[in-house]
Amino acid sequence: MATVDILTVGYVGERVAGTVSLIRDEHVIAVVDPGMVSSRWTILDPLAEHGVTPEDVTDVIISHHHPDHTWHIALFPNIRLHDYWATYERDMWTSRPAEGYELSDSIRLLETPGHTREDITTMVETDAGTLAMTHLWWNANSAGDPRAFDVDQLNHHRDRVLKQATIIIPGHGAAFPAFNAPV
Repeated sequence: MATVDILTVGYVGERVAGTVSLIRDEHVIAVVDPGMVSSRWTILDPLAEHGVTPEDVTDVIISHHHPDHTWHIALFPNIRLHDYWATYERDMWTSRPAEGYELSDSIRLLETPGHTREDITTMVETDAGTLAMTHLWWNANSAGDPRAFDVDQLNHHRDRVLKQATIIIPGHGAAFPAFNAPV
């Protein structure tokens, strides 16, 4: 089974930072949404505390293309980058749909547009249950999404993720139980 650790809990307000997560499973060491934070050390120090160097990271997954989720991708020199329609590695662009794409037996991607047209959710099977790293929720208090391009799609994909996940790791906040998800 995979393990998931939150490297930094995101926030929104006068300042903004995305929630950044670390996934480890089999041959995969992935960072999800290494975006805007107060300092790159806000990502690198917790990563080191987990015994991982930037060079060890094999994959970066971005939920969507906003800078608050992509700003620090370049910290990781040896990665495959995953988004909604491709995997990128060095000078190779491999087109593929995100829906159902598996990085390992425990890590898969879902296409979940709503916040943007290009949103994906990373689903991870762990001993603690199924975790969903997603921007379908900003945080545990975000019933709505003031920047959603399509509220109907957002709500459809929220329902879909809630049928599969036990824990939600939102785009800008601490993890919360799926049964407590604001709708």
